[in-house]
Amino acid sequence: MITCHLRYVIDPYKLAEFEEYARLWIPIVNRMGGTHHGYFLPSEGANNVAIALFSFPSLAAYEDYRTRMASDPECQAAFELDKRNRSIISYERSFMRPVLG
Repeated sequence: MITCHLRYVIDPYKLAEFEEYARLWIPIVNRMGGTHHGYFLPSEGANNVAIALFSFPSLAAYEDYRTRMASDPECQAAFELDKRNRSIISYERSFMRPVLG
């Protein structure tokens, strides 16, 4: 299993717009073979950082998801929403593997 950790820097004045964008991706990732663990929005501390976590069975499965995103209408609609809203300033993507005991 591989987990994608996305760290977003968001416009704190557009939190509602970012949340709308985030809610679109949870069912998309799940439909496309991943497991979305949710988005985590600012509460205390920094008001411009949000996190998303989702997993795929393998890096190859994630890469397949990324390829299919290019032609998926729901994915393209989500990207277009943020182009209009401009709630995301930047993001960093990291991949992690679990240590299970």
